[in-house]
Amino acid sequence: MISALTRLADWSARTPKRLWGIAFALFFTLAASWSVATPLGGSPDEHAHFIRAAAVARGQIGGTEVMVPHMVAGIEGEFAETGVRLPEWYKPLPKQHECYAWHEDRPASCAPAIGHSEKTVQVTTAAGRYHPAYYLVTGWPSLLVDGPKGLYLMRLVSAALCSALLASAVVTAAEWRRRRSVALLGVFTAATPMALYMAGMVNPSGGEIAAGILVWTALLSVLMSPDPRLLNRRLARVGIGGLVLINIRPLGLIWFSGAVFFGLLLAHRGVLRSVLRRKALWVWTALLGLATAGALLWAGAHPDNSVINTPKSLTAKEAARQTFGNTETYVHQMLGYFGWLDTPAPAFTWLVWLGVIAVVTGLALAYGRGREAVALVGMLVAIVVVPVAAQASQAEQLGMVWQGRYLLPFAVGLPLMAALICASRAPEQGFPWRRLVGFGVAGLALAHAAAFFWALRRFAVGVNGPWVPFSAHWAPPGGWVLWTALYTAAAFALVLPALVRDREPVAVEDPARRDEDSPRTGRHSKVPAIG
Repeated sequence: MISALTRLADWSARTPKRLWGIAFALFFTLAASWSVATPLGGSPDEHAHFIRAAAVARGQIGGTEVMVPHMVAGIEGEFAETGVRLPEWYKPLPKQHECYAWHEDRPASCAPAIGHSEKTVQVTTAAGRYHPAYYLVTGWPSLLVDGPKGLYLMRLVSAALCSALLASAVVTAAEWRRRRSVALLGVFTAATPMALYMAGMVNPSGGEIAAGILVWTALLSVLMSPDPRLLNRRLARVGIGGLVLINIRPLGLIWFSGAVFFGLLLAHRGVLRSVLRRKALWVWTALLGLATAGALLWAGAHPDNSVINTPKSLTAKEAARQTFGNTETYVHQMLGYFGWLDTPAPAFTWLVWLGVIAVVTGLALAYGRGREAVALVGMLVAIVVVPVAAQASQAEQLGMVWQGRYLLPFAVGLPLMAALICASRAPEQGFPWRRLVGFGVAGLALAHAAAFFWALRRFAVGVNGPWVPFSAHWAPPGGWVLWTALYTAAAFALVLPALVRDREPVAVEDPARRDEDSPRTGRHSKVPAIG
Protein backbone atom coordinates (compact mmCIF):
# COMPACT_ATOMS: atom_id res chain seq x y z
CA MET A 1 0.00 0.00 0.00
CA ILE A 2 2.76 2.43 0.98
CA SER A 3 4.72 1.53 -2.15
CA ALA A 4 1.67 2.21 -4.32
CA LEU A 5 1.10 5.57 -2.67
CA THR A 6 4.75 6.47 -3.21
CA ARG A 7 4.55 5.60 -6.91
CA LEU A 8 1.37 7.65 -7.25
CA ALA A 9 3.05 10.57 -5.49
CA ASP A 10 6.08 10.33 -7.78
CA TRP A 11 3.82 10.34 -10.83
CA SER A 12 1.95 13.44 -9.60
CA ALA A 13 5.23 15.30 -9.12
CA ARG A 14 6.86 14.20 -12.37
CA THR A 15 6.70 17.66 -13.97
CA PRO A 16 5.94 21.10 -12.55
CA LYS A 17 2.90 21.56 -14.79
CA ARG A 18 1.37 18.27 -13.72
CA LEU A 19 2.04 18.94 -10.04
CA TRP A 20 0.64 22.47 -10.31
CA GLY A 21 -2.52 21.23 -12.03
CA ILE A 22 -3.12 18.49 -9.45
CA ALA A 23 -2.40 20.79 -6.50
CA PHE A 24 -4.68 23.48 -7.94
CA ALA A 25 -7.53 21.01 -8.45
CA LEU A 26 -7.24 19.66 -4.90
CA PHE A 27 -6.86 23.06 -3.22
CA PHE A 28 -9.81 24.31 -5.25
CA THR A 29 -11.88 21.31 -4.14
CA LEU A 30 -11.09 22.09 -0.49
CA ALA A 31 -11.74 25.83 -0.75
CA ALA A 32 -14.85 25.33 -2.90
CA SER A 33 -16.20 22.85 -0.35
CA TRP A 34 -16.02 25.62 2.24
CA SER A 35 -17.70 27.94 -0.29
CA VAL A 36 -20.68 25.65 -0.63
CA ALA A 37 -20.84 24.34 2.95
CA THR A 38 -20.96 27.79 4.61
CA PRO A 39 -24.26 29.72 4.58
CA LEU A 40 -24.16 32.88 2.48
CA GLY A 41 -23.01 35.72 4.72
CA GLY A 42 -21.94 33.17 7.32
CA SER A 43 -18.32 34.35 7.53
CA PRO A 44 -16.92 37.57 9.05
CA ASP A 45 -18.17 40.71 7.26
CA GLU A 46 -18.86 38.78 4.05
CA HIS A 47 -21.99 40.81 3.30
CA ALA A 48 -19.84 43.97 3.10
CA HIS A 49 -17.43 42.26 0.70
CA PHE A 50 -20.27 40.90 -1.45
CA ILE A 51 -21.63 44.43 -1.84
CA ARG A 52 -18.21 45.96 -2.47
CA ALA A 53 -17.36 43.34 -5.12
CA ALA A 54 -20.70 43.75 -6.93
CA ALA A 55 -20.31 47.55 -6.90
CA VAL A 56 -16.72 47.49 -8.24
CA ALA A 57 -17.78 45.09 -11.00
CA ARG A 58 -20.35 47.71 -12.04
CA GLY A 59 -17.73 50.45 -12.17
CA GLN A 60 -18.50 51.97 -8.75
CA ILE A 61 -14.95 52.18 -7.44
CA GLY A 62 -15.96 54.77 -4.83
CA GLY A 63 -19.21 56.10 -3.45
CA THR A 64 -20.83 58.52 -1.05
CA GLU A 65 -19.90 58.37 2.63
CA VAL A 66 -22.76 57.27 4.91
CA MET A 67 -22.50 57.18 8.70
CA VAL A 68 -24.10 53.99 10.02
CA PRO A 69 -24.69 53.18 13.74
CA HIS A 70 -22.79 50.04 14.60
CA MET A 71 -21.37 48.05 17.50
CA VAL A 72 -18.04 46.20 17.48
CA ALA A 73 -16.73 44.19 20.43
CA GLY A 74 -19.40 45.73 22.65
CA ILE A 75 -18.44 49.32 21.77
CA GLU A 76 -20.97 51.56 20.05
CA GLY A 77 -20.13 54.06 17.34
CA GLU A 78 -20.85 55.31 13.84
CA PHE A 79 -19.07 53.59 10.99
CA ALA A 80 -18.18 55.55 7.88
CA GLU A 81 -19.57 53.23 5.20
CA THR A 82 -19.77 53.72 1.45
CA GLY A 83 -23.09 54.06 -0.33
CA VAL A 84 -23.41 52.37 -3.74
CA ARG A 85 -26.29 51.63 -6.15
CA LEU A 86 -27.17 47.95 -6.52
CA PRO A 87 -30.22 45.73 -7.08
CA GLU A 88 -32.52 45.86 -4.06
CA TRP A 89 -31.92 42.25 -3.00
CA TYR A 90 -28.40 43.20 -1.82
CA LYS A 91 -29.84 45.52 0.86
CA PRO A 92 -30.93 42.81 3.39
CA LEU A 93 -27.57 40.96 3.16
CA PRO A 94 -26.09 42.67 6.27
CA LYS A 95 -28.79 41.04 8.41
CA GLN A 96 -28.69 37.63 6.69
CA HIS A 97 -26.62 35.99 9.43
CA GLU A 98 -27.97 37.67 12.55
CA CYS A 99 -30.39 34.95 13.63
CA TYR A 100 -27.67 32.31 14.05
CA ALA A 101 -24.31 34.15 14.27
CA TRP A 102 -23.07 34.22 17.90
CA HIS A 103 -25.93 31.81 18.75
CA GLU A 104 -24.04 28.53 18.42
CA ASP A 105 -27.06 26.42 19.32
CA ARG A 106 -29.08 27.69 16.35
CA PRO A 107 -28.68 26.18 12.87
CA ALA A 108 -28.46 28.42 9.82
CA SER A 109 -31.95 27.41 8.67
CA CYS A 110 -33.39 30.48 10.44
CA ALA A 111 -31.77 32.83 7.88
CA PRO A 112 -34.28 34.53 5.56
CA ALA A 113 -34.31 33.71 1.88
CA ILE A 114 -32.38 35.98 -0.49
CA GLY A 115 -34.62 37.80 -2.95
CA HIS A 116 -34.23 38.65 -6.65
CA SER A 117 -35.60 42.19 -6.97
CA GLU A 118 -33.85 44.17 -9.73
CA LYS A 119 -34.98 47.57 -8.50
CA THR A 120 -31.88 49.72 -7.92
CA VAL A 121 -31.42 51.24 -4.45
CA GLN A 122 -28.62 52.61 -2.30
CA VAL A 123 -26.77 49.96 -0.29
CA THR A 124 -23.91 50.61 2.13
CA THR A 125 -20.72 48.63 2.69
CA ALA A 126 -18.02 48.91 5.33
CA ALA A 127 -15.46 47.69 2.76
CA GLY A 128 -15.79 50.73 0.49
CA ARG A 129 -12.36 52.09 1.46
CA TYR A 130 -10.53 48.88 0.52
CA HIS A 131 -8.38 48.71 -2.61
CA PRO A 132 -10.62 47.66 -5.55
CA ALA A 133 -8.24 45.09 -7.13
CA TYR A 134 -9.47 42.02 -5.21
CA TYR A 135 -13.11 43.00 -5.71
CA LEU A 136 -12.64 43.50 -9.43
CA VAL A 137 -11.42 39.90 -9.68
CA THR A 138 -14.20 38.39 -7.55
CA GLY A 139 -17.14 40.64 -8.39
CA TRP A 140 -17.68 40.02 -12.11
CA PRO A 141 -19.91 36.90 -11.63
CA SER A 142 -22.55 39.22 -10.14
CA LEU A 143 -23.00 40.68 -13.64
CA LEU A 144 -23.87 37.25 -15.04
CA VAL A 145 -26.04 35.62 -12.35
CA ASP A 146 -28.36 37.19 -9.76
CA GLY A 147 -29.26 36.05 -6.29
CA PRO A 148 -27.63 33.21 -4.32
CA LYS A 149 -26.13 31.55 -7.41
CA GLY A 150 -24.20 34.71 -8.19
CA LEU A 151 -22.91 34.94 -4.61
CA TYR A 152 -21.78 31.31 -4.65
CA LEU A 153 -20.04 31.91 -7.98
CA MET A 154 -18.20 34.90 -6.49
CA ARG A 155 -16.98 32.62 -3.72
CA LEU A 156 -15.74 30.07 -6.24
CA VAL A 157 -13.77 32.74 -8.10
CA SER A 158 -12.07 33.67 -4.83
CA ALA A 159 -11.35 29.97 -4.22
CA ALA A 160 -9.76 29.67 -7.67
CA LEU A 161 -7.53 32.71 -7.12
CA CYS A 162 -6.27 31.40 -3.77
CA SER A 163 -5.84 27.86 -5.11
CA ALA A 164 -3.60 29.11 -7.93
CA LEU A 165 -1.34 30.85 -5.41
CA LEU A 166 -1.21 27.82 -3.11
CA ALA A 167 -0.51 25.43 -6.00
CA SER A 168 2.44 27.61 -6.98
CA ALA A 169 3.77 27.33 -3.42
CA VAL A 170 3.52 23.53 -3.64
CA VAL A 171 5.50 23.45 -6.91
CA THR A 172 8.13 25.75 -5.41
CA ALA A 173 8.60 23.50 -2.38
CA ALA A 174 8.76 20.41 -4.61
CA GLU A 175 11.72 21.93 -6.50
CA TRP A 176 13.97 21.65 -3.45
CA ARG A 177 16.96 19.38 -4.04
CA ARG A 178 17.20 18.12 -0.44
CA ARG A 179 14.29 16.70 1.50
CA ARG A 180 11.58 18.18 -0.65
CA SER A 181 9.07 16.10 1.31
CA VAL A 182 9.93 18.16 4.41
CA ALA A 183 9.63 21.37 2.38
CA LEU A 184 6.17 20.27 1.23
CA LEU A 185 5.20 19.50 4.83
CA GLY A 186 5.92 23.16 5.57
CA VAL A 187 3.50 24.33 2.88
CA PHE A 188 0.74 21.98 3.98
CA THR A 189 1.18 23.05 7.61
CA ALA A 190 0.99 26.73 6.61
CA ALA A 191 -2.29 26.08 4.74
CA THR A 192 -4.37 25.79 7.91
CA PRO A 193 -8.12 25.05 7.88
CA MET A 194 -8.68 28.76 8.52
CA ALA A 195 -6.59 29.63 5.46
CA LEU A 196 -8.71 27.38 3.23
CA TYR A 197 -11.95 28.54 4.88
CA MET A 198 -11.14 32.18 4.09
CA ALA A 199 -10.03 31.18 0.58
CA GLY A 200 -13.55 29.91 -0.06
CA MET A 201 -15.22 33.13 1.11
CA VAL A 202 -15.50 36.54 -0.53
CA ASN A 203 -13.06 38.20 1.83
CA PRO A 204 -9.63 39.78 1.17
CA SER A 205 -8.15 37.70 3.99
CA GLY A 206 -8.23 34.59 1.80
CA GLY A 207 -6.10 36.18 -0.91
CA GLU A 208 -3.75 37.72 1.66
CA ILE A 209 -3.08 34.38 3.36
CA ALA A 210 -2.57 32.43 0.12
CA ALA A 211 -0.28 35.14 -1.25
CA GLY A 212 1.65 35.15 2.03
CA ILE A 213 2.27 31.40 1.75
CA LEU A 214 3.55 31.80 -1.83
CA VAL A 215 5.79 34.78 -0.95
CA TRP A 216 7.38 32.98 2.00
CA THR A 217 7.89 29.71 0.10
CA ALA A 218 9.38 31.31 -3.00
CA LEU A 219 11.50 33.85 -1.13
CA LEU A 220 13.01 31.26 1.21
CA SER A 221 13.66 28.98 -1.76
CA VAL A 222 15.56 31.76 -3.53
CA LEU A 223 17.71 32.49 -0.49
CA MET A 224 18.13 29.03 1.05
CA SER A 225 18.13 26.61 -1.90
CA PRO A 226 19.89 28.48 -4.74
CA ASP A 227 19.51 27.06 -8.23
CA PRO A 228 20.38 29.32 -11.20
CA ARG A 229 17.95 27.46 -13.47
CA LEU A 230 15.03 28.17 -11.16
CA LEU A 231 15.90 31.67 -9.98
CA ASN A 232 13.84 33.65 -12.51
CA ARG A 233 10.69 31.63 -11.95
CA ARG A 234 11.10 31.83 -8.18
CA LEU A 235 11.56 35.60 -8.35
CA ALA A 236 8.42 35.77 -10.49
CA ARG A 237 6.48 33.87 -7.83
CA VAL A 238 7.74 36.22 -5.12
CA GLY A 239 6.66 39.14 -7.33
CA ILE A 240 3.23 37.74 -8.13
CA GLY A 241 2.54 36.87 -4.50
CA GLY A 242 3.80 40.27 -3.42
CA LEU A 243 1.58 42.10 -5.90
CA VAL A 244 -1.48 40.27 -4.58
CA LEU A 245 -0.47 40.84 -0.95
CA ILE A 246 0.26 44.56 -1.34
CA ASN A 247 -2.77 45.33 -3.50
CA ILE A 248 -5.32 43.86 -1.08
CA ARG A 249 -4.82 45.88 2.11
CA PRO A 250 -2.14 48.26 3.49
CA LEU A 251 -1.10 45.59 6.02
CA GLY A 252 0.15 43.53 3.08
CA LEU A 253 3.17 45.79 2.70
CA ILE A 254 4.11 45.14 6.34
CA TRP A 255 3.73 41.37 5.93
CA PHE A 256 5.80 41.39 2.73
CA SER A 257 8.54 43.43 4.41
CA GLY A 258 8.55 40.98 7.33
CA ALA A 259 9.05 38.05 4.97
CA VAL A 260 11.97 39.84 3.28
CA PHE A 261 13.56 40.63 6.66
CA PHE A 262 13.45 37.06 7.95
CA GLY A 263 14.39 35.69 4.53
CA LEU A 264 17.58 37.75 4.55
CA LEU A 265 18.42 36.39 8.01
CA LEU A 266 18.25 32.87 6.55
CA ALA A 267 20.05 33.59 3.27
CA HIS A 268 22.94 31.26 2.50
CA ARG A 269 26.35 32.75 1.89
CA GLY A 270 26.89 34.19 -1.58
CA VAL A 271 23.25 33.94 -2.66
CA LEU A 272 22.50 37.66 -2.53
CA ARG A 273 25.32 38.47 -4.93
CA SER A 274 23.91 36.28 -7.69
CA VAL A 275 20.34 37.41 -7.00
CA LEU A 276 21.22 41.09 -7.21
CA ARG A 277 22.74 40.55 -10.67
CA ARG A 278 19.45 39.31 -12.11
CA LYS A 279 17.46 41.68 -14.28
CA ALA A 280 14.30 39.86 -13.20
CA LEU A 281 14.86 41.00 -9.61
CA TRP A 282 14.88 44.66 -10.60
CA VAL A 283 11.87 44.28 -12.90
CA TRP A 284 9.80 42.75 -10.11
CA THR A 285 11.16 45.27 -7.59
CA ALA A 286 9.99 48.09 -9.84
CA LEU A 287 6.54 46.53 -10.23
CA LEU A 288 6.25 46.01 -6.48
CA GLY A 289 7.35 49.60 -5.91
CA LEU A 290 4.64 50.88 -8.23
CA ALA A 291 2.07 48.66 -6.51
CA THR A 292 3.20 49.95 -3.12
CA ALA A 293 2.92 53.57 -4.23
CA GLY A 294 -0.55 52.93 -5.65
CA ALA A 295 -1.72 51.13 -2.50
CA LEU A 296 -0.44 53.92 -0.24
CA LEU A 297 -2.02 56.60 -2.40
CA TRP A 298 -5.34 54.75 -2.32
CA ALA A 299 -5.19 54.35 1.46
CA GLY A 300 -4.28 58.01 1.91
CA ALA A 301 -7.16 59.16 -0.27
CA HIS A 302 -9.70 56.99 1.60
CA PRO A 303 -9.30 57.64 5.34
CA ASP A 304 -11.56 56.02 7.92
CA ASN A 305 -13.84 58.71 9.37
CA SER A 306 -15.67 56.36 11.72
CA VAL A 307 -16.44 57.61 15.21
CA ILE A 308 -16.04 54.89 17.85
CA ASN A 309 -17.07 55.68 21.42
CA THR A 310 -14.25 53.81 23.10
CA PRO A 311 -14.26 54.01 26.90
CA LYS A 312 -11.58 56.15 28.54
CA SER A 313 -10.39 53.10 30.44
CA LEU A 314 -9.26 51.50 27.15
CA THR A 315 -5.78 53.03 27.11
CA ALA A 316 -2.89 51.78 25.03
CA LYS A 317 -1.48 50.00 28.07
CA GLU A 318 -4.80 48.29 28.84
CA ALA A 319 -5.24 47.29 25.20
CA ALA A 320 -1.73 45.79 25.19
CA ARG A 321 -2.50 43.85 28.37
CA GLN A 322 -5.75 42.45 27.00
CA THR A 323 -4.21 41.59 23.66
CA PHE A 324 -1.32 39.73 25.26
CA GLY A 325 -3.82 37.79 27.35
CA ASN A 326 -5.70 36.83 24.17
CA THR A 327 -2.62 35.33 22.47
CA GLU A 328 -3.91 31.77 22.76
CA THR A 329 -7.24 32.80 21.22
CA TYR A 330 -5.49 34.49 18.29
CA VAL A 331 -3.41 31.35 17.68
CA HIS A 332 -6.58 29.26 17.64
CA GLN A 333 -8.17 31.75 15.23
CA MET A 334 -5.25 31.27 12.83
CA LEU A 335 -5.81 27.52 12.87
CA GLY A 336 -9.60 27.40 12.73
CA TYR A 337 -12.38 29.66 14.01
CA PHE A 338 -15.28 29.54 11.58
CA GLY A 339 -18.56 31.35 11.12
CA TRP A 340 -18.51 34.79 12.74
CA LEU A 341 -15.71 33.63 15.05
CA ASP A 342 -18.34 31.65 16.92
CA THR A 343 -17.44 28.14 15.70
CA PRO A 344 -14.02 26.96 16.87
CA ALA A 345 -12.42 23.93 15.30
CA PRO A 346 -12.43 20.81 17.50
CA ALA A 347 -9.57 20.37 19.96
CA PHE A 348 -8.24 17.51 17.82
CA THR A 349 -7.51 19.93 14.96
CA TRP A 350 -5.67 22.40 17.18
CA LEU A 351 -3.63 19.69 18.94
CA VAL A 352 -2.53 18.05 15.69
CA TRP A 353 -1.61 21.34 14.03
CA LEU A 354 0.26 22.73 17.02
CA GLY A 355 1.96 19.35 17.50
CA VAL A 356 3.29 19.28 13.93
CA ILE A 357 4.47 22.90 14.19
CA ALA A 358 6.15 22.22 17.55
CA VAL A 359 7.99 19.12 16.30
CA VAL A 360 9.23 20.74 13.09
CA THR A 361 10.24 23.94 14.92
CA GLY A 362 12.08 21.96 17.59
CA LEU A 363 14.01 20.01 14.94
CA ALA A 364 14.84 23.24 13.11
CA LEU A 365 16.23 24.74 16.32
CA ALA A 366 18.28 21.57 16.88
CA TYR A 367 19.74 21.35 13.36
CA GLY A 368 19.79 25.04 12.39
CA ARG A 369 22.75 27.33 12.76
CA GLY A 370 22.93 30.43 14.93
CA ARG A 371 21.24 32.89 12.57
CA GLU A 372 18.52 30.38 11.79
CA ALA A 373 17.76 29.77 15.47
CA VAL A 374 17.62 33.53 16.02
CA ALA A 375 15.20 33.90 13.11
CA LEU A 376 12.89 31.18 14.47
CA VAL A 377 12.87 32.65 17.97
CA GLY A 378 12.34 36.11 16.48
CA MET A 379 9.33 34.85 14.52
CA LEU A 380 7.83 33.28 17.65
CA VAL A 381 8.25 36.58 19.48
CA ALA A 382 6.80 38.56 16.55
CA ILE A 383 3.66 36.39 16.48
CA VAL A 384 3.00 37.46 20.06
CA VAL A 385 4.26 41.05 19.91
CA VAL A 386 2.85 42.28 16.58
CA PRO A 387 -0.84 42.00 17.64
CA VAL A 388 0.00 43.66 20.97
CA ALA A 389 1.70 46.60 19.25
CA ALA A 390 -0.99 46.92 16.56
CA GLN A 391 -3.89 46.83 18.98
CA ALA A 392 -2.26 49.14 21.52
CA SER A 393 -1.64 51.77 18.83
CA GLN A 394 -5.23 51.75 17.54
CA ALA A 395 -7.47 50.64 20.40
CA GLU A 396 -8.31 54.17 21.54
CA GLN A 397 -9.67 54.97 18.06
CA LEU A 398 -11.06 51.60 16.91
CA GLY A 399 -11.56 49.48 20.02
CA MET A 400 -10.45 45.86 20.43
CA VAL A 401 -10.88 44.65 16.86
CA TRP A 402 -7.88 42.35 16.27
CA GLN A 403 -8.47 38.85 14.89
CA GLY A 404 -5.97 36.05 14.46
CA ARG A 405 -6.49 35.80 10.70
CA TYR A 406 -5.12 39.33 10.27
CA LEU A 407 -1.64 38.05 11.23
CA LEU A 408 -1.83 34.77 9.31
CA PRO A 409 -0.20 36.04 6.05
CA PHE A 410 2.89 36.75 8.19
CA ALA A 411 2.64 33.90 10.73
CA VAL A 412 2.69 31.24 7.99
CA GLY A 413 6.40 32.02 7.88
CA LEU A 414 6.99 30.02 11.10
CA PRO A 415 6.18 26.50 9.79
CA LEU A 416 7.74 27.34 6.42
CA MET A 417 10.97 28.62 7.97
CA ALA A 418 11.18 25.63 10.31
CA ALA A 419 10.51 23.06 7.58
CA LEU A 420 12.93 24.63 5.11
CA ILE A 421 15.68 24.88 7.73
CA CYS A 422 15.21 21.15 8.35
CA ALA A 423 15.27 20.47 4.62
CA SER A 424 18.43 22.52 4.23
CA ARG A 425 20.45 21.53 7.30
CA ALA A 426 19.33 18.13 8.55
CA PRO A 427 21.75 15.24 7.86
CA GLU A 428 20.82 12.63 5.30
CA GLN A 429 21.10 9.81 7.82
CA GLY A 430 20.19 9.40 11.46
CA PHE A 431 16.55 10.52 11.55
CA PRO A 432 13.39 8.89 10.13
CA TRP A 433 12.30 11.91 8.03
CA ARG A 434 9.96 10.01 5.73
CA ARG A 435 8.15 8.51 8.70
CA LEU A 436 7.86 11.95 10.31
CA VAL A 437 6.49 13.47 7.13
CA GLY A 438 4.09 10.57 6.59
CA PHE A 439 2.62 10.81 10.08
CA GLY A 440 2.59 14.59 9.87
CA VAL A 441 0.65 14.89 6.63
CA ALA A 442 -1.76 12.12 7.60
CA GLY A 443 -2.48 13.93 10.87
CA LEU A 444 -3.01 17.23 9.05
CA ALA A 445 -5.45 15.58 6.62
CA LEU A 446 -7.47 14.13 9.50
CA ALA A 447 -7.42 17.49 11.27
CA HIS A 448 -8.68 19.20 8.10
CA ALA A 449 -11.57 16.74 7.79
CA ALA A 450 -12.48 17.08 11.48
CA ALA A 451 -12.56 20.89 11.25
CA PHE A 452 -14.74 20.84 8.13
CA PHE A 453 -17.24 18.36 9.56
CA TRP A 454 -17.42 20.22 12.88
CA ALA A 455 -18.18 23.56 11.21
CA LEU A 456 -20.73 22.02 8.82
CA ARG A 457 -22.45 20.24 11.70
CA ARG A 458 -22.74 23.55 13.58
CA PHE A 459 -24.48 25.19 10.61
CA ALA A 460 -26.70 22.14 10.05
CA VAL A 461 -28.00 21.46 13.59
CA GLY A 462 -26.19 23.81 15.99
CA VAL A 463 -23.56 22.81 18.53
CA ASN A 464 -26.15 21.10 20.75
CA GLY A 465 -27.57 19.02 17.93
CA PRO A 466 -26.82 15.35 17.21
CA TRP A 467 -23.20 14.46 16.47
CA VAL A 468 -24.18 13.02 13.10
CA PRO A 469 -26.69 15.49 11.60
CA PHE A 470 -28.90 13.09 9.65
CA SER A 471 -31.93 15.29 10.35
CA ALA A 472 -30.24 18.53 9.33
CA HIS A 473 -32.23 21.76 9.64
CA TRP A 474 -29.88 23.43 7.15
CA ALA A 475 -27.91 21.68 4.44
CA PRO A 476 -25.64 22.94 1.64
CA PRO A 477 -26.58 22.30 -2.00
CA GLY A 478 -26.03 18.58 -2.54
CA GLY A 479 -26.20 17.67 1.15
CA TRP A 480 -23.65 17.53 3.96
CA VAL A 481 -22.59 13.91 3.29
CA LEU A 482 -21.41 14.71 -0.24
CA TRP A 483 -19.27 17.68 0.77
CA THR A 484 -17.82 16.00 3.85
CA ALA A 485 -16.76 12.99 1.76
CA LEU A 486 -15.36 15.18 -1.02
CA TYR A 487 -13.44 17.38 1.41
CA THR A 488 -11.96 14.40 3.25
CA ALA A 489 -10.89 12.71 0.01
CA ALA A 490 -9.27 15.90 -1.29
CA ALA A 491 -7.49 16.53 2.05
CA PHE A 492 -5.83 13.12 1.93
CA ALA A 493 -5.07 13.32 -1.79
CA LEU A 494 -3.47 16.74 -1.39
CA VAL A 495 -0.74 15.49 0.92
CA LEU A 496 0.36 12.72 -1.45
CA PRO A 497 3.12 14.87 -3.03
CA ALA A 498 4.81 14.97 0.39
CA LEU A 499 5.47 11.22 -0.01
CA VAL A 500 7.67 11.66 -3.09
CA ARG A 501 11.20 10.31 -3.02
CA ASP A 502 13.58 13.01 -1.90
CA ARG A 503 16.34 12.05 -4.32
CA GLU A 504 14.26 12.76 -7.44
CA PRO A 505 13.62 16.51 -7.67
CA VAL A 506 10.90 17.77 -9.97
CA ALA A 507 12.27 17.94 -13.47
CA VAL A 508 12.91 21.37 -14.92
CA GLU A 509 11.22 21.56 -18.28
CA ASP A 510 13.51 22.02 -21.27
CA PRO A 511 16.75 21.63 -19.26
CA ALA A 512 18.86 22.49 -22.30
CA ARG A 513 17.76 26.10 -21.90
CA ARG A 514 19.91 27.84 -19.30
CA ASP A 515 19.56 31.26 -17.84
CA GLU A 516 22.16 33.99 -17.76
CA ASP A 517 24.10 32.47 -14.87
CA SER A 518 24.76 29.26 -16.80
CA PRO A 519 28.34 28.81 -18.02
CA ARG A 520 27.10 27.24 -21.27
CA THR A 521 24.55 29.67 -22.63
CA GLY A 522 23.11 33.09 -21.97
CA ARG A 523 19.52 32.11 -22.65
CA HIS A 524 16.73 32.36 -20.10
CA SER A 525 14.68 29.40 -18.97
CA LYS A 526 11.25 29.54 -20.54
CA VAL A 527 9.44 27.52 -17.91
CA PRO A 528 6.23 29.32 -16.86
CA ALA A 529 6.66 31.36 -13.68
CA ILE A 530 3.61 29.96 -11.93
CA GLY A 531 3.56 26.31 -12.90
